Amino acid sequence: MALTDAAVKKAEVREKPYKMADSGGLYLYVAPSGLKSWRMKFKVGGQEKLLTFGTYPDVKLSQARDQRDEARRKLRGGIDPSGARKRAEEERAAARAEQARLLTFEEAARRWWDMQRGRWTPVHSEDVITSLVRDVFPTLGARALVAIKAPDVLATLRAVENRGSIETAKRLRQRISAVYDMHISEGVTEINPAAAVGNALKPLPKKGRQPAITDPDEARQVLLDAEASGASPITKLASRFLALTQSRPGMVRGVSWDEIEGVDWDDRRYGPDLAMWRVPAARMKLVMDLKDEEAFEHLIPLCWQAVDVLRTIHRLTGRNRLIFPGQRHSHRPLSENAIGYLYNRVGYHGRHVPHGWRSSFSTTMNGLAVRQKRMGDEKVIELMLAHVPQNKVKAAYDRAGHMERRRELSQEWADLLMRGMKPAAALIEGRRRGA
Repeated sequence: MALTDAAVKKAEVREKPYKMADSGGLYLYVAPSGLKSWRMKFKVGGQEKLLTFGTYPDVKLSQARDQRDEARRKLRGGIDPSGARKRAEEERAAARAEQARLLTFEEAARRWWDMQRGRWTPVHSEDVITSLVRDVFPTLGARALVAIKAPDVLATLRAVENRGSIETAKRLRQRISAVYDMHISEGVTEINPAAAVGNALKPLPKKGRQPAITDPDEARQVLLDAEASGASPITKLASRFLALTQSRPGMVRGVSWDEIEGVDWDDRRYGPDLAMWRVPAARMKLVMDLKDEEAFEHLIPLCWQAVDVLRTIHRLTGRNRLIFPGQRHSHRPLSENAIGYLYNRVGYHGRHVPHGWRSSFSTTMNGLAVRQKRMGDEKVIELMLAHVPQNKVKAAYDRAGHMERRRELSQEWADLLMRGMKPAAALIEGRRRGA
């Protein structure tokens, strides 16, 4: 039975709320407070919903019926009269806008890094976040993600280029761009300012051989000059270890104590047949489909001078996981630029780089092999440099091949390079801070 104006007006207040039905789903809701409001129940897609048309007596019975009829016309046309979908979209858009307004670049970048680092090696993961902390966050980190423009990104990268790190600037642009791409896909922002600056960066110099001093006497002077500087003992010891082991700089930076075998840290005697550095496959510079294959770990026999370095630095970092940690954080590896900057500061810019020790070793030892007609050394030297041969199945079986000769060549190189050098312990005497 339909309501009348008189019935609505006389509706009494009760202890509990109640409803007075009209027709077509319309009813008067009477609250214990005395408030009377017009409401309508309906269903959309099987889901029950509720419309409120206003309070009585501001909205009369006839007006409530008109609003009910309009709502029913919308329902017949497939439209939700509550506007819930539109409101939800508006609310989501408002939330995204607010998130974008408040989200800083550093927050966005750390979120991107946290989502990506699971597919990276630990050393690369640290490299990525360290580069952002060092070169990007100081200028862009506190700014809103949506407020950064292309000239802002370019200015940040120009500062990196101006110190000679052209390749680093290009990698940083890629990382900044990746941060924006992720948040564009999530609807947080709409423009990637890093995408526009790629062509504005300086081109990379033509790739050539890594600058390297190959004469052992001149190469020794690189170590002497570096070790006479005010750099930190950890950087100096890492430099010496790198020169002695024919390894890549990234391998040395990320080496942990559990990779070293056959060294008695308490006994000063050196066991020439035992000391070994076992580099896991995941840390080797191999093609991606070999990353997780144990067969492609790299074994490096350690000469007594390399063991001397390890025993010395064990006094400084033996309780850490990493052998050569960074200056600020013991759980992070030495900066990727620390040894290179050291060589530049002592006069070897453009003449010798950390990676150049591999060329120094290869040139010297291959030259000796030719002069002394030592057949087979060339293959052994390639194994020591961890160059991946065409036959990768054979490489799996060769990983420990010629170990005795590899140990002999490693010791021969060390004796040539380190002739007359002070023991490693001298590098931690009068310790000074530095990069």
